[in-house]
Amino acid sequence: KFNLVALNSIALKDLDICLRYAAPTNMNATQLGGVGRAPCTGCHRRRLVIRNIAEAIRPAVASKNGNARVGVPEGTPVVTPQDLPSRPRRNRRSETFRSAIRESIVSPANFILPIFIHEEGSNNIPISSMPGIYRLAFGNNVIDYVAEARSYGVNQVVVFPKTPDHLKTPTAEEAFNPNGLSQRTIRLLKDSFPDLEVYTDVALDPYNSDGHDGIVSDAGVILNDETIEYLCRQAVSQAEAGADVVSPSDMMDGRVGAIRRALDREGFTNVSIMSYTAKYASAYYGPFRDALASAPKPGQAHRRIPPNKKTYQMDPANYREAVREAKADEAEGADIMMVKPGMPYLDVVRLLRETSPLPVAVYHVSGEYAMLKAAAERGWLNEKDAVLEAMTSFRRAGADLILTYYGIEASKWLAGEK
Repeated sequence: KFNLVALNSIALKDLDICLRYAAPTNMNATQLGGVGRAPCTGCHRRRLVIRNIAEAIRPAVASKNGNARVGVPEGTPVVTPQDLPSRPRRNRRSETFRSAIRESIVSPANFILPIFIHEEGSNNIPISSMPGIYRLAFGNNVIDYVAEARSYGVNQVVVFPKTPDHLKTPTAEEAFNPNGLSQRTIRLLKDSFPDLEVYTDVALDPYNSDGHDGIVSDAGVILNDETIEYLCRQAVSQAEAGADVVSPSDMMDGRVGAIRRALDREGFTNVSIMSYTAKYASAYYGPFRDALASAPKPGQAHRRIPPNKKTYQMDPANYREAVREAKADEAEGADIMMVKPGMPYLDVVRLLRETSPLPVAVYHVSGEYAMLKAAAERGWLNEKDAVLEAMTSFRRAGADLILTYYGIEASKWLAGEK
């Protein structure tokens, strides 16, 4: 038995102490800080080798005058420094070093900017539930908006047309009209900015008088295979207009493979498919449906219209189901897989990142945008910091591409503008 405190006063560099095998001990080598065991020759004992006892147990740190230390608040306790070989805070000591080892980087190159287009006059129309976002009037207003985005490094956009009600039908043929608003917008953008990456939305809801992504039977069933026929025509018409990436958001079974075959058959082998792989039946889409007036409509006496999209969009409670969707999309020829919405589904973003080698996109949807805007307007959040943190969280979860209405603002902030 020995007293380590007493040993601390011994000015020896090395001290050997023998302990019998049977002798109990309540401390180990780690606790002694520099203590190691070695066999003792000539006896059935082990030798406890204690090195640098003065370092193993340190005296409390005090100021020179024995009272309060300089540079800390009065009342700060005087403690023995912990014997920690690893202190993670050393790697957070300065912004220079933090930025040098930062794992997840957000860049304007990661952003895809959604744009809403209309033809109901020459002025942009504000979307009340999405402060700062407008339906852009087809023509120069679209060009000016995209030019601003490009000036900050955002060179990817996705087109969402606001279809006039008189062009909507239960079978949504306007979706593949070669002179439709979406197709003309694609041509306008590619003529103005040939190197701009133009994405499209492949779904029937902006053109469907029932407000659904597919054709609705009188019994209220969303027809899967019949819908896919029109989705293929829509995707081909978008490719003919110059789209770089077509993006089926409808969640019909088998639509990625059918669209891939249709594109290849028409010679568009270089047009990519970004599939909405894990699109959930979420409560966060409300402002988007305001922007396009694309919410499901009430049924009629002879027709039952489902009030929501839960029979084809995924259940928010499901996680493993996303793996099934991802495997199917990859096998059918998807080039990019998307998760929608974003922040409530970061676990699914990570799941797709770990499940597939394909690039992963995430949609920071209208409801997420509206919540941040509302909190910032009330002074409850620092908008810049909260938005950039959200973008970083997408990248950290594994997203390569981020569809966000904050594309221009976030890029300005990343460039140092206030």
